[in-house]
Amino acid sequence: MTEPVSPPRADQRPHAITQHGITRDDPYHWLRDENWQEVMREPEKLREDIRTHLDAENVWTAHVMAPTEALQETLFAEMKGRIKEDDASVPAKDGPWSYYRRYEVGAQHARWCRRSSADANASEELLYDGDLASKDKAYFQIGSVSHSPDHKQLAVAVDDKGSEFFEVRFTDLATGDALPDVIKDSNGGVAWANDCAHVFYTVLDDKHRPCKVLRHAMGTPQADDVVVYEEADAGFFVGVSTTEGRGCIVISTHDHTTSEVRLIDANDATAAPRLVAPRQRDVEYDVSQQGDSLVILTNADSAIDFQVMRVPVSTPQREHWTTEVPHREGCLILGVHTFAEWTVRLERQDSLPRIVIRRRRDGEEHAIAFDEAAYSLGMLGSWEFDTDVVRFTYSSPTTPQQTFDYDMAKRERTLLKTQEVPSGHDVAQYRCTRILAPTSDGQQVPVSILSHVDTPLDGSAPLLLYGYGAYGMTMPADFGTARLSLVDRGFVYAIAHVRGGMAKGYRWYTDGKLDNKTNTFRDFVAAAEALCKAKYCSPGNITIQGGSAGGMLVGAVANMRPDLWKAVVAQVPFVDVLTTMGDADLPLTPPEWPEWGNPIKDKGDYERIAAYSPYDRIEAKDYPPILATAGLTDPRVTYWEPAKWVARLRERKTNDKPLLLKTYMEAGHGGAAGRFERLREVALVYAFVLLMNERTGS
Repeated sequence: MTEPVSPPRADQRPHAITQHGITRDDPYHWLRDENWQEVMREPEKLREDIRTHLDAENVWTAHVMAPTEALQETLFAEMKGRIKEDDASVPAKDGPWSYYRRYEVGAQHARWCRRSSADANASEELLYDGDLASKDKAYFQIGSVSHSPDHKQLAVAVDDKGSEFFEVRFTDLATGDALPDVIKDSNGGVAWANDCAHVFYTVLDDKHRPCKVLRHAMGTPQADDVVVYEEADAGFFVGVSTTEGRGCIVISTHDHTTSEVRLIDANDATAAPRLVAPRQRDVEYDVSQQGDSLVILTNADSAIDFQVMRVPVSTPQREHWTTEVPHREGCLILGVHTFAEWTVRLERQDSLPRIVIRRRRDGEEHAIAFDEAAYSLGMLGSWEFDTDVVRFTYSSPTTPQQTFDYDMAKRERTLLKTQEVPSGHDVAQYRCTRILAPTSDGQQVPVSILSHVDTPLDGSAPLLLYGYGAYGMTMPADFGTARLSLVDRGFVYAIAHVRGGMAKGYRWYTDGKLDNKTNTFRDFVAAAEALCKAKYCSPGNITIQGGSAGGMLVGAVANMRPDLWKAVVAQVPFVDVLTTMGDADLPLTPPEWPEWGNPIKDKGDYERIAAYSPYDRIEAKDYPPILATAGLTDPRVTYWEPAKWVARLRERKTNDKPLLLKTYMEAGHGGAAGRFERLREVALVYAFVLLMNERTGS
């Protein structure tokens, strides 16, 4: 193939969009295939002129990055060397069996296995071999693997396009034979009824929205499945699960700020769903079960950081709810897990998580203590309900993940596993710190920081600043093996916990959405400036990275303060906000209006989004080097958003700094699904970062 001599230029084809009497021209609208629903299922149907352009962008990216090919191989080898190839999860007990998954050396995907719980020396039983199933598939992702309550059947959900249309198949675990049942167009999993003869699942409609819950009778065709709930509002998605102890099937209906729950007795699969409490705008609630009670986590009654309520299963209506753990502003309750005699809460206070144990019979509480300046906790679910043991994970930017069992009665923790780094990891060689960045409106933005002890903190080090800031999602201060490839080369790695996430409570989220969205961008800039003031870096020597809504963040601040950034990495970036939120036919648009606003109905929302939408705010000025990525079958951030953004940037920017678009033609929102293949993508990103910082030596 002839080497390109210049970057590709997309055609400009006039396309007028008029809303609220305002007309704007979108000359790159043609990059959206009007047949996008079919492309999600069959990528080969992409219109030829679009494919030609995306291919040309990929060729240009490969050309610019060609000098880093050896570096990419080095980075890949480093990152792969930090992964224990023959790894296994800690077995989780469920009655007579303990279930786990493990990897073979060289395997991209896991094997799901079990052993007898009664015999530690029992032989392994292989239930599903993900690596074998992935052979000869360009893309392969396992959505869920779940066994029936009687341990006789297995359900596996698989997506082989990246478009998140999952197909569920079943196995008879006694014989190993495939059962005839097949569920297509699932949202990724099933909930088993206790009779093991029925499963519940959600399906995606023609706009890729999970809108129905169906009941499938094992041994019958999917065409005979019964719709047990259908959501009429396109702004609400539905999901299905089971409560702890397998007492109820849970049908949850929700957008980003409002939820509604219906329950089906798991022992009576054909019973009609019972509504717990009707939806009320901006009121959220989640339901767990504890014997004859429901434990409800909710922000009802102005409990902005949530409270825990209790109500009898027989009368779940809101008027019967009573307070068990009252609301305390500034202490955000993230989740509740119930056991027969215990309730466990995961909370966040002062930007740090904690686990609180509550004994059911007398309400006595205690918390599990942790010492580091920044860390991450994760609660692992349990199939065992009548137990005193809860399992959780702990990690920090310097500490590999540890898995613990905690005896709630004895208040003793047992370390079950520490993440192994085969190539070696000396915790003493790294520093984990945290600063608070002041903002112009008087807030303090937490910033978690990782650096090598040999890296000078005098402002001379290059720094990578990561951010997200949407949907209330908080980026954890956890351990990541890949980022060590930058830190070991003298980079400082930082995460800005900006508004739009919930690092400092639910109000931290609401102060970074809708009318307050620009706080997210200002917080990120404030974090960068504070890092410079504290001598972790200097202006113009900061690479920024974000994905999805975080890609919108870095796109927005690239427009606002291009002088601060050495380079920008925008992975599957949500950058065409105004057009996407103005198109009610796209998969995620109606459910996202509570997050961003509805520019179709509200002129104020239109003007506010237009004022920060990265694609719409591109100007004729110098921009830092940019690498953007996209996934052709991505239903969350459609491929044409980054494609249009790069095309307009290339048209308007006034300097010759590199501008690259890499579209993964056989993947979706998450990129490659295999554990090693995804490292290839990370290696490309880090090679770009190192190249732009002139640190390509190993």
